[in-house]
Amino acid sequence: MRFKDGITEQNVVVKCGSDFMLPFALMFGFMVIFFGTTSPGGGFQGGVMVASAVLLVYLGYGREAAQSVISSEFIRVNEAVGAIIYVALAMCGIFAGGMFCENVFFRLFNIGDPLSAGTITFMSYAVGYKVLTGVGFLLLLLVGLLALDTQEEVDA
Repeated sequence: MRFKDGITEQNVVVKCGSDFMLPFALMFGFMVIFFGTTSPGGGFQGGVMVASAVLLVYLGYGREAAQSVISSEFIRVNEAVGAIIYVALAMCGIFAGGMFCENVFFRLFNIGDPLSAGTITFMSYAVGYKVLTGVGFLLLLLVGLLALDTQEEVDA
């Protein structure tokens, strides 16, 4: 439903559904990131799950709310931070006298602990952060492009 001033009313069922699913998407996505080295999943899969929160906010509250709640500039900058963290962790192998991406922290933790994979665990966290910011940024761009298409249809 579109009002005179251009504000649209979102469907109540979709809004309630997105409100209901948002905490579960975030919790499950972060769980997959944090326990990805000792269970199925990992940084990439969890990052995409957490980034789906952008779509849930868009579906429930519209484009303006999604773009005001989630700053695209903040996400873009933090995507680079995730990449820098990954490269810094990969360089730890070289600094320890080994190879790039070598697992140098595996002896610091007990077998079966969430951090027992050593460097791989922290690299998985960095990948999860990079993917959630990267995919989240792409979804915000997609939402913006969808808004341009619908605005052109309204103007026509």
